[in-house]
Amino acid sequence: MISGDGDTQGDAAPFTEENAGAVLREACRAAGFDASGAELLRLGSNAVYRLATVPVVVRIAADPGVLDQMGRAVRVARWLAAESFPAVRVVAGLDQPLSVGGRVVTFWENAQDRTEYARLDELGDLLRALHWLEEPESLGLPYYDPFAHVANSLSRCDGISADDREFVEERAAKLQKDYDRLDFVLPFGAIHGDANVGNAIRHRDGHAVLIDLDGFSLAHREWDLVLTSLYYERFGWHTRADYEEFVYHYGFELMNWPGYPVLADVRELMMTLWVGTQAATNPEMAAEFSKRVRAMRTGGSRQDWRPF
Repeated sequence: MISGDGDTQGDAAPFTEENAGAVLREACRAAGFDASGAELLRLGSNAVYRLATVPVVVRIAADPGVLDQMGRAVRVARWLAAESFPAVRVVAGLDQPLSVGGRVVTFWENAQDRTEYARLDELGDLLRALHWLEEPESLGLPYYDPFAHVANSLSRCDGISADDREFVEERAAKLQKDYDRLDFVLPFGAIHGDANVGNAIRHRDGHAVLIDLDGFSLAHREWDLVLTSLYYERFGWHTRADYEEFVYHYGFELMNWPGYPVLADVRELMMTLWVGTQAATNPEMAAEFSKRVRAMRTGGSRQDWRPF
């Protein structure tokens, strides 16, 4: 995931490699796996390990309060598997998620042995196919509320200046009014919630699959397109040719919709506040947050924003 939009954090102990490793070993014992030699792929909002003995990836959530969310992600994965939709699969035969040491643990099939992301045209195909599916009520998908994410992140931005806080609060209030007036044109239904090329990977057999199913929810489908448009139009993270392939394969050009600038501004704010939640403990993030706020204040370029 390279967007970040303010996942909640509980009051657990600091999430370090040491305590994540202890959770991994206990969770693997409970699930019947051998954790010896496991490779830590990343440590952030989740600790992600690739087991050495079986083709399994273990995700340990930093936030102990996401048990319901991860249970929903497991249900989503099983639904997509039943639909033969190309997405990451949960390990069959396990009662998941597990709660171990105050953390939430899930087990997934290892789709690849080295990191390789899908192309934008493949992401467009995946999202088009996803948006054709009719989600069952049994998934219990919540309604997507971007301003709940905004409010949560603001409550956790302890390391930002009072002046910056006032600016982002005023910007959020204005954007909420603008957002409430939007006239969406795409259908309402299940969305991935963090659809970007960082969440579409190349399976070892060659086809593209969606990963990180935690954010599945109900919303207008424009939300699953805005990150790719934003990454191209404002950040320069995609080439024009690649972006045009995405548009062609999905079948809709979001930037031709009058509501795009508002949706892009909201998503941009969510991304910035996610950085701000880490400003108190990470000087690099604090500098990035200040840079982003300065660009929003002045209408300056976003071309130097760093992906996380």
